[in-house]
Amino acid sequence: MSDAALKASIFQRLHPRAYLERFIAENFRPDGRPFDTWRDVSVNVGSISTADGSALVRLGETTIVCGVKAEISEPELDTPEEGFLVPNIDLPALCSPRFKPGPPGDEAQVLSDRLNEVLSSTISLSSLVIHPSKAVWVIYIDATCINYDGNVFDAALIAMVAALRNTMLPKATYNVETGQTSCTRTIAIPLQILKTPVSMTFGVFDATLLADPTAFEEPLLDTTISIVVDQKDDLVSVTQLGPGVDVSGTESTLSTCISAAKARRGYLAEQIP
Repeated sequence: MSDAALKASIFQRLHPRAYLERFIAENFRPDGRPFDTWRDVSVNVGSISTADGSALVRLGETTIVCGVKAEISEPELDTPEEGFLVPNIDLPALCSPRFKPGPPGDEAQVLSDRLNEVLSSTISLSSLVIHPSKAVWVIYIDATCINYDGNVFDAALIAMVAALRNTMLPKATYNVETGQTSCTRTIAIPLQILKTPVSMTFGVFDATLLADPTAFEEPLLDTTISIVVDQKDDLVSVTQLGPGVDVSGTESTLSTCISAAKARRGYLAEQIP
């Protein structure tokens, strides 16, 4: 490493905000991207042979692996004609020094809750019923971040949607007389996908809007805004995390994010098999 690169690295560690401000002043970001430019995305499905569906997603250097497992269970008493969708994301210590070993931290739990809200209307829960009031499918969607470089929510949502689209369930039959459910693996049935939601996240740094923030940029942001749209460009959700920008009072900022998200949506949809 040259002396100049070493000095820049030390300055970045000691004064990260000033480091980013100097790049912003030159209309670029530390990784060379303009403010409104997204990182490359790649999606591979079906790589986990032991899962009913799977996907591996790379968003820049952020990497998420996701597996889907289906199990048979009894439905809830108040929803006898609906199955279950249970998304979960793990942020292990191996993916970044910012995470510690042990049980899931607050960030992973918040992300899981956000993903659950978005995915709850993605598939038909009634299509998961094997026999009303007796047997339904429970779809576990487990994603693990194996390399963290920011914007894990967008990457995880792509991985989960791709894994669900890759999922095939065996033909299941409930025997009323015996109360047992049998499965036939020779007949595979895809999930009934109702929506294909994708998320586009923006960071606000000193009134500057940054698309697809990195792990270096995230702790320095005043606010993070995630826009989720479906395959029809309908708005699914808008989430603001952190203080700084009052989304309800900054219509131009929110409109800019929504317009940019819809423009990006077509590209992301093409990446999901």
